[in-house]
Amino acid sequence: MSTTAHTLNPGHAAHAAEHGHDHEHHHDAGENTVFGFWVYLMSDLLIFASLFVTYVVLSGGTNGGPGAKELFDLKFVAGETALLLVSSLTFGLGMIAMHQKKTGLMFAWLAVTWLLGAGFMYMEITEFSHLVHEGYGPDHSAFLSAFFALVGTHGLHVSAGLLWLLVMFIQLKQNGLTQTNKTRMACLSLFWHFLDLVWIGVFSVVYLSGAL
Repeated sequence: MSTTAHTLNPGHAAHAAEHGHDHEHHHDAGENTVFGFWVYLMSDLLIFASLFVTYVVLSGGTNGGPGAKELFDLKFVAGETALLLVSSLTFGLGMIAMHQKKTGLMFAWLAVTWLLGAGFMYMEITEFSHLVHEGYGPDHSAFLSAFFALVGTHGLHVSAGLLWLLVMFIQLKQNGLTQTNKTRMACLSLFWHFLDLVWIGVFSVVYLSGAL
């Protein structure tokens, strides 16, 4: 009798219904956030598409100076590319660990991801510094202006991703694997993989085709 009364207790039923409603609300809000972030990425893709088109149009405007074949070290950029591609893999492994609630492993993979991304940025800054030191800055020619605009915009995005990842380290440490943090990590994961895809385009259009 007591068990039946507890089961049919209106207060208990109302609490369960309210808890289920809150869980459903958080789930829907998370899905809407991820969908909204997809929309942002599509708008960002338009920016990169414009920069790619600008580079292709202006790639021949060297102002009598060296072109891509003379300026770019394909082996150096291949190493740079490897860092970013591997970071995408380690980020994916970190997300798998997050869904498995293996927080220690998650933090380890995300830390490796951050280090790889930082290594990529170090190499990119080194390349930019070398070009400017040699007198081939963005003001030298239309070709170099387009190059610095495209690659530099991608680099700014990677830097933003690294900063975002540091913020997520703090939030995950403070609040744990809450639904909000999981949603934020899902958005950051999309952002990071998106940057990898854009870089593949940069490597192919700017460096690989320029070296041939």
